[in-house]
Amino acid sequence: MTDFSKSALSRRDVVQEILCRRGDALVVAGLGSSAWDCAAVSDCALDFLLWGAMGSAAAIGLGLAQAQPNRRVLVITGDGEIVMGLGSLASIGGARVGNFALIVLDNEHYGETGMQPSHTSGLLDLVGLARSCGFTQAQEVTDINLLQQSIPIIYDEPGPIAINIKVKAEEISRVLPPRDGVYLKNRFRSALGVEEV
Repeated sequence: MTDFSKSALSRRDVVQEILCRRGDALVVAGLGSSAWDCAAVSDCALDFLLWGAMGSAAAIGLGLAQAQPNRRVLVITGDGEIVMGLGSLASIGGARVGNFALIVLDNEHYGETGMQPSHTSGLLDLVGLARSCGFTQAQEVTDINLLQQSIPIIYDEPGPIAINIKVKAEEISRVLPPRDGVYLKNRFRSALGVEEV
């Protein structure tokens, strides 16, 4: 396991680096830090930012990728959130969705509940798990060079793709997206050109 404390990568810088090249990609951000980091980079209508439903970001991204096969779908979430929804990795791998990329910001801690060590600080290997679930590519990123090499994979390679990015366990000021779930849903649907129901 990588010693997260030695990681030079800050999660907000990582999100900025990834999203500055997004084009019209759709983003599902897991609750907490991932959503705040996406909101800090831009207030984009093509982002579906979760305030709840811990463990569901990857499953929501799978459904979105299947419904929007001509758009790249990025799920940006944390290690604690993805661990809660590990079963979705098998569904994603089995569905063979070519437009799906999972980006895990892995600080090896549960940042929202007091920075307790998460399962990735021990024996859990998210990259190995994604491979065994049928992801076409799964990589661990531990420095800026590997991050830059992973970005073309995130956007251009056939998926499903999993990129586990080791980041510092740090406290960063929160940039909170709107808390109104109906507003976020309707804004996202409108950006996709989906009629209201």
